[in-house]
Amino acid sequence: MTTNTLSVFSRKNTISLLTSQTFDLLVIGGGITGAGIALDAASRGMKVALIEKNDFAFGTSSRSTKLIHGGLRYLKQLEFGLVKEVGRERAIVYKNAPHIVHAENMLLPIVENGSLGRTTTALGLSMYDWLAGVRFSEWKQMLTKFATKKKEPLLREDILKGGALYKEYRTDDARLVIEIMKTAAQNGAICLNYAEAVSLVYQEGQVAGAEVKDKIEDGSFAIKAKKVINAAGPWVDEIRAKDNSLKGKKLHLTKGVHLVVPYEKLPIQQSAYFDVPDGRMIFVIPRGKITYIGTTDTSYYDSIDDPQVSKTDVAYLLTAVNYMFPTIQLTSHDITSSWAGLRPLIHEEGKGPSELSRKDEIFVSPSGLLSMAGGKLTGYRKMAERVVDMVAGQLESAEGLSYKKCFTDEITLSGGDFKHLDAIDEFTELQMMKAASEKITLGDIRNLIDRYGTNTEKIILLAQKDGKQVTPESLLFAELQYCLEEEAVTNLNDFFIRRTGKLYFEREQLTWEYPLLKNKIETLLQWSDSQKAFNAQEFEKEYDAVLSFLNHHN
Repeated sequence: MTTNTLSVFSRKNTISLLTSQTFDLLVIGGGITGAGIALDAASRGMKVALIEKNDFAFGTSSRSTKLIHGGLRYLKQLEFGLVKEVGRERAIVYKNAPHIVHAENMLLPIVENGSLGRTTTALGLSMYDWLAGVRFSEWKQMLTKFATKKKEPLLREDILKGGALYKEYRTDDARLVIEIMKTAAQNGAICLNYAEAVSLVYQEGQVAGAEVKDKIEDGSFAIKAKKVINAAGPWVDEIRAKDNSLKGKKLHLTKGVHLVVPYEKLPIQQSAYFDVPDGRMIFVIPRGKITYIGTTDTSYYDSIDDPQVSKTDVAYLLTAVNYMFPTIQLTSHDITSSWAGLRPLIHEEGKGPSELSRKDEIFVSPSGLLSMAGGKLTGYRKMAERVVDMVAGQLESAEGLSYKKCFTDEITLSGGDFKHLDAIDEFTELQMMKAASEKITLGDIRNLIDRYGTNTEKIILLAQKDGKQVTPESLLFAELQYCLEEEAVTNLNDFFIRRTGKLYFEREQLTWEYPLLKNKIETLLQWSDSQKAFNAQEFEKEYDAVLSFLNHHN
């Protein structure tokens, strides 16, 4: 394509492309599911459009536990096929996006009256390693009580019986979405954020596109498409309602909350996954200068657009952590940030939130609208394959067209094109040399590579424009410019929350970064006074929201 449709500077042109042709497929929803569908369909040769009413990864896909799970919990439900599929998928994501997927040790303490005993844990993890195709060097290790305590000195000793060490894969969920979206765009998909499907368009009773509101310019336009997939996550039933097909199975939303504390307040040696007295399990995950804790799992019935962290959520997680790590004694005032996300599960009568299946399903409406619901971050590629197979079959039989089979397992995602899996260190040193600045640390470069992979090179070139020496400020400006030009950033919330995660993981840095970038983005996007005021207000709302539970009586 001649135009980069993910540049905020070519937004008008992108809308022109969306309105000037009939697409094979329109995807509604720009989370992990929609992005995966767009990449799969575009790579097979379909003409694809994708719209998202907020920013890409705005909903569930930026608010998860940020793990590419191997499906360990499915073993308890005896869903062996799912364990095998999810485990294999994890290996594929690791191969195709090595900059944002990191294999890390996960400690599973075995405790008195816990949900997993020593024998069941050993058997379960061995089966998990085998089914999931885990590399032999990463197979589980069973640990004695002494060895477990040595691995994690903070663990509660009086109930500890032993432990197991296995591999989990940590990721940045929102970054994964944007890398998939960029790769979809490179394959010809036209993707637009802040574009809301306000109604569906029909021809002879069959869905044939959507009326769309441009939430940036406040205009509207129509997109024509032969097939429409509703991949709107927690909003799936809202789109089904617009189609008058909200019958039979419906979504059951559950809320998951995560808390962030400084690493020195919870200085664990590796990630841990442990029992809570009520029968659930919780993660604690170290990440640089912080440790984050999650997750809750409660039925949710309030505003889908704005799930909140309540004092009850905070008390639940802190009680669980303080019980398992008794010398820590965290309080709500130790928390530096938090987030709440919604899981769009499929309702099953009589089942509690934690018992609901995480399997995905496709709903087919009489109008031909396909709605994809349920599923997990790890399974996004197979979910996309299943629904795009369905679309391809329909188009082939209706129009005699022919499409390739799915091959997204072989597509390296944007930023992941290192020579080999162990080449990241080599690339890091090379970029450090290119930056050639005493003011930039190896940690600064590593942070960028963790976010942008090989695209970091473009950011360093932008920072050196006009022969300038690279400084922390010029690197920050270059990062923002890159995200405006290549990652569809339209405001600082997009940048600080979903492109960099700084609001969650480096909130204290925003006190100096925000004023600098506020001036920069206002100049680059030529905002009016009212736009400046609106965007400043929106940022302050998000900045305060991550600690709102300290003030609320909830």
